Amino acid sequence: MPVSPASPSTARAINDRLALGLLQSEGPLTANQLKQLTGLSRPSVADLVERLQGSGLITVVGEAGAQRRGPNARLYGIVADRAHLAALDVRTESVSVVVTDLLGAVLAEASAPIGGGTGTGPAVERAVALVERAASEGGVQRLHTVGIGAPGLIDPTTGDLHDTSALPAWHRRLAGALHERLGARVLVENETNLAARAERRDGAAHDRDTFVLLWLGDGVGAAVVLDGVLRRGASGGAGEIGFLPVPGTSTLPSATSCEGGFHSLACAAALRELGAEHGILEPGMSGADVVRRAVETGEGAFLDAVADRVAVGAAAMAAILDPGCVVLGGEVGRAGGAELAARVTDRVTAMSPLRTEVRAGRLGGAAVLRGALLAARDAAQDELFGPRTSH
Repeated sequence: MPVSPASPSTARAINDRLALGLLQSEGPLTANQLKQLTGLSRPSVADLVERLQGSGLITVVGEAGAQRRGPNARLYGIVADRAHLAALDVRTESVSVVVTDLLGAVLAEASAPIGGGTGTGPAVERAVALVERAASEGGVQRLHTVGIGAPGLIDPTTGDLHDTSALPAWHRRLAGALHERLGARVLVENETNLAARAERRDGAAHDRDTFVLLWLGDGVGAAVVLDGVLRRGASGGAGEIGFLPVPGTSTLPSATSCEGGFHSLACAAALRELGAEHGILEPGMSGADVVRRAVETGEGAFLDAVADRVAVGAAAMAAILDPGCVVLGGEVGRAGGAELAARVTDRVTAMSPLRTEVRAGRLGGAAVLRGALLAARDAAQDELFGPRTSH
C-alpha cells in the first residue's frame, strides 16, 4: 500500500526536529553545516532557521572561523535557558536534586537527609524547599519539568507511585506537592528504570538495545529493556527481582516484604554481613565500601561469594528474558567493577545455556539522578521542539 506524502506542515516539523537534534548533539552549527548534515536544500535550511529563531528555540551564538564573516559564518545554537529542569533522586531517608538548563548544563545541586522519624508533611516541605532553594541558587525563576526517581512501583497507566507499606508516605505526596507549588510538569519513574535509561544513554549499555540492569544497592531490583523499549509490566512491577524466591535464604518473600527473596542475598546489608564473615568489614562501611575494599585488596574468596549470590539473580533474568547482557548497576555494581562482573559471567555461563555478557555499570548510584534528568529533558524538549517523528 503506497504511503501518502507528508503534508507541508508535517515535513516542516520533521525538518525542525532533525535540525534541533543535530544542534543538541553536535553543538552550534552554521547554516551550511546544517545543510550538509540534514541533506536539505539551502532554501529549506534558511526557512527552518528563520522559524526556529522566531520561536525562540535557537539564536546566533557566534561565528565559525576567524577568517570568515557574514551571514554564512553565523553559528546557531539552541537557547539553553528557554526552559529549566530539575531532577530528584528520592531515597528512603534522603533526597538529592540537580537543576539544569534545557541542554543539561548543571546550574545547582543540593541534597538533604530526611530521617525516618520525620512526619509526612514536614518531609514533603523539606524536599520541596530543597528544590526551590537549588533553583534559586541556580538563578532559575521557573522550572519547566521535574523528573523524580524513587523506589517502588509506578503505575504504567496513571504514572502514580504505588502505595506500599515499605515506602515512606512522603514519597507518594511529593510529586503532587511539587506540581502545586512550582507549577511545573512532574514525572515520576522507578529508580532502577531511570538507572537503566542513564546506563543506556551514557554508560555500560550504550551499545545495547536489549539488556537487563541488575540494581545492587540498599535494595535490589532490575530494569528490563527489550528492543530499545523499557518494559514495565502490567502493573509496573517488571524487574522486582528482590521478591524472587531463591535458594540460600531461611524463608520466602511475601506480598509486603522481600525478606527471604533475592533481596536477602544481594542487598547492601547482606553484603556487609558477608564482609563481616570474611573479616573485611570495618565500622561505618557500606556494602559498596566492603566490595570496593575487596577489589582493592584482592579478597578473592569474598568476591567469589558475592558473585555466587549475584549470579542467582542474573541467571534468573537470563533464563526468562535472554537479554544477552546484564549490567550490574548501583553502588555495589560499580564498586565491584570488572572483577565482580567477570566472576558473575563465569557463574551465569555455567548455569545457563544462553550466552550472557555481564558488565559493570559505569554510573553507580549517580545513574538515578542522571536518568531522572534525561527523562525531564526529553519530556521538555518533546513539548518545546515537537515530538520525535520517524522519517
